[in-house]
Amino acid sequence: MASLFSHAAAALAIGACFARPGVPKRVWAFGVLAAMLPDADVLGFKLGIPYGHMLGHRGLTHSLVFAAALAAALTLAAGAARGMSRAALYLYLFLAAASHGALDALTNGGLGVAFLAPFDNHRFFFPFHPIQVSPIGIARFFTARGWAVIRSELVWIWLPSSLLAAIALTFRRSARQTAAGTA
Repeated sequence: MASLFSHAAAALAIGACFARPGVPKRVWAFGVLAAMLPDADVLGFKLGIPYGHMLGHRGLTHSLVFAAALAAALTLAAGAARGMSRAALYLYLFLAAASHGALDALTNGGLGVAFLAPFDNHRFFFPFHPIQVSPIGIARFFTARGWAVIRSELVWIWLPSSLLAAIALTFRRSARQTAAGTA
């Protein structure tokens, strides 16, 4: 899995594509929550749920169905968001949640991601998996292996996320300036 920090960074970068003046900050907080929540399935280890089980790590909570359901629930919980339609809010939250499984499928460890759960528990990796898999647990993160994870995530998640956010915000600013010039 990618680290929770990097899942949050991806959600905020995706959020830059939806940024509008006046959108409440809670929208971005809900996006970060949507991107991080799928890893709650690690609690299954404590409950004796096997890794490869549909309810195990990278199972149902990493699926597209879960991302859709979570986005719907969070859209309702977020309420009206000034400056953003419900459809845009839902799309942002869905993409933030779905980004979790996509990033995990780019890592070099684990059993893969059950994108199609609950219909199919087959686990998938993308053909290219440059991201070092993050250790589970805070103590293990602050080791040499954790440093290797941070380095790979800086290159493969944080840099692309920063570029996406910069491009989206530049495009938005340019569109506002063009609209102001024609008005």
